[in-house]
Amino acid sequence: GSRSFSHADSAGQRQGFYDHSVAFLRLSPHIFNTASEAEGSTTLKVIGDRMASWQARCFSLAIRIVVRRRTWGSADALVRRARRIFGAPRLYGWLATRGLRRDRVRNTSVRGEWLSVPSPRPGTILYVHGGGFVACSPETHRPIAAALARLTERRVFSVAYRLAPQFQFPTAHDDTLAAFDWLVSNGTAPNDIALAGDSAGGNLVLALAIALRERGRKLPACVIAFSPWTDLAGSGDSVRDNDGRCAMFRSGNITDFAAIALGPTPPRLPTASPVYADLHGLPPVAIHVGSTELLLDDARRMAERIRAAGGVCELEVFEDVPHCWQMLVGLVPEAARSLRAASAFAQQYWSEADAVGHR
Repeated sequence: GSRSFSHADSAGQRQGFYDHSVAFLRLSPHIFNTASEAEGSTTLKVIGDRMASWQARCFSLAIRIVVRRRTWGSADALVRRARRIFGAPRLYGWLATRGLRRDRVRNTSVRGEWLSVPSPRPGTILYVHGGGFVACSPETHRPIAAALARLTERRVFSVAYRLAPQFQFPTAHDDTLAAFDWLVSNGTAPNDIALAGDSAGGNLVLALAIALRERGRKLPACVIAFSPWTDLAGSGDSVRDNDGRCAMFRSGNITDFAAIALGPTPPRLPTASPVYADLHGLPPVAIHVGSTELLLDDARRMAERIRAAGGVCELEVFEDVPHCWQMLVGLVPEAARSLRAASAFAQQYWSEADAVGHR
């Protein structure tokens, strides 16, 4: 694919904490290249000035100190630690949703949370949180879901899927499919839905799109995956090459988390690791990843394989940002850039559905 560079205006960096983050998201100037590519192409973009912002560098340093470990101990210790440190602090999550309507969903088929602006436009985002399949919830990922709700002016449904080790593969995948089916059964057209997720959630939204195609179902408008964990076998070159450069994880962590999530399931099973699946006939996909992440090649290989199968995939590589940096919206400028780009991508395909009368 083509390689392009854009230089971001830094005005938003001077703004304060969350009171000003919405203005930063909405009003910061055009900071990414949105030129569309021909169908079947992979767009590769390197975002920013080839150097991470000072805010991103500071957070990366803090994450190295607080989070990164070569080993997380036993399976029980890993799960306890992940559930303690992953996700946004409760106060930050609460601040992120100020001015939005929040509605919890708790029924026999699906659990989750709606976030919406006061007068949302037609269209829905199904958001699937990360957490290595063992941790986190819609509440821990409110900063991302809330930013997407504001930027797109659409309702966001953030699904609460069941977690390993109590519920191993394919439970999370089943719960994500059930959430999509629930949205459709309640009157949302499939092509009114944009799928979005981070890390393990990126795996889940890509796997959902593949599962829908396999079943001959109508597909969502598009898929957005932030640093998706697409290869639970950890076979990508970047798992080794970025060991020590990734702010959050060491190489051995990949297999440790995967063993807990999968149980006896082989990690190269295509339904568990989308990078090994048949990728023809998918909706348009946008993937964002950091240049120093262990999961860099999980993203690059997924994009390459979607392109090889004749699909549309836009891959954006952000320089030296920590894993799931979108969570730091309002604090790190690269988070706003990624979320603005993702929102524009979704809007493009919602608009195309409108233009051809699919609603």
